[in-house]
Amino acid sequence: MTPNLRRLALATVLLGSPLLAACAGDLPRTAVDGDAERADNRNPLDEASINEIMLTVAGADEAVAYFRDALTSDPESPSLRRGLARSLARAGRYAEARTVFRDLVEAGQAMPRDHVEYALTLARLDMWPEAEAEAQKAPADYQSDRRTLLEALMADHRQDWAAADLAWERARALSPQPAAVLNNWGVSKMARGAFGEAERMFEQALVYDPSLFSAKNNLAIANGLQRRYRLPVVTLTDEEKSVLLHNLAVIALRQGDREMAESLLQQSLDAHPAYYQPAAEKLAALRGS
Repeated sequence: MTPNLRRLALATVLLGSPLLAACAGDLPRTAVDGDAERADNRNPLDEASINEIMLTVAGADEAVAYFRDALTSDPESPSLRRGLARSLARAGRYAEARTVFRDLVEAGQAMPRDHVEYALTLARLDMWPEAEAEAQKAPADYQSDRRTLLEALMADHRQDWAAADLAWERARALSPQPAAVLNNWGVSKMARGAFGEAERMFEQALVYDPSLFSAKNNLAIANGLQRRYRLPVVTLTDEEKSVLLHNLAVIALRQGDREMAESLLQQSLDAHPAYYQPAAEKLAALRGS
């Protein structure tokens, strides 16, 4: 367990122990003496609380490490397997997440949300027929922001734009993180060539979360695809400026604007606070060819 993870676990015990002890047992004693206890004697409420914290507060890689470690003591625990699968997906490790979700489903331990999360993972792997089939396993009356997100992505894949917009609107209303939904909705608009609408979505996303780099990047991409090779008017660090200028240069190259690409790559190198290898390599290749 990493130092950050240990600190998080300790904070969970220290902050949560009075309430949890009053509700369901002696958490402080369990935390101190737990190395001598069997996995099947753990307090379910305590485990569920810590699992939820790891899924929502901890970094994705730390959550993966936590659930992998916990599964060594209790390898058949559905909640731990579920946590590992969701953490792997959150970390972008979709192929690994797919394996864990599949095992959970085949063991008959999947809950409605698991089918939805599994389908989302399959969609990220571009396995759309499998994603559609898995989505249908969730009960029709099970509704959530994640299911609505899945419906929006599947409508996008079918290029059923009217259905996609309805689903994206519902997802935004349901989601506790509207910035991410608006950013994805903007990508959907950009895929249709509706750049003005896409830009408005990205800008709205940044109102909710000014630090969302993917929305900043998508704004730059929308500019570049329209041959407007300029940075978006948003707050950017020097490193972010460098990355976005590099990405604009890549778009310029693909659109045949070679001189503009060379200028953007030089700006990328000048903007970076240290040294940006991808820009340096592309600039050297351009000048050497």
